Amino acid sequence: MEKLLKPFQPQAYALLRIVTGFLFLWHGTQKLFGLPPAGYALPDWIVYIAGPIELVGGALVMIGLFTTPAAFLCSGMAAAAYWVGHANGGLLPIVNKGELAALYAFVFLFIATAGSGIWSIDRLRAKAG
Repeated sequence: MEKLLKPFQPQAYALLRIVTGFLFLWHGTQKLFGLPPAGYALPDWIVYIAGPIELVGGALVMIGLFTTPAAFLCSGMAAAAYWVGHANGGLLPIVNKGELAALYAFVFLFIATAGSGIWSIDRLRAKAG
């Protein structure tokens, strides 16, 4: 199975980066613009700090522009969301409903270390420069 899938690793990684950024940016639109409606209110400081990081960082990761610093910032924000918003409900993510924040933190950390990969503006800029 590994022999069959290994040749598609660059494409699979690009899809992981694109989809992760796309999903993350919607958390920002929800906080900043109320779209889609969340059904709950967050403190203003969370909206004004996390919202722009999620929206802009998610978009940058999705298109592959400044991918490493954007993903690193998103990773830290997701880790902070876990510890500030979820860990007070218990340490285990399954108990405190923090699975998504924990997963985003580690996926963005992986993206920050792996770079933009194929299908990215960073790659186009590197070829042009």
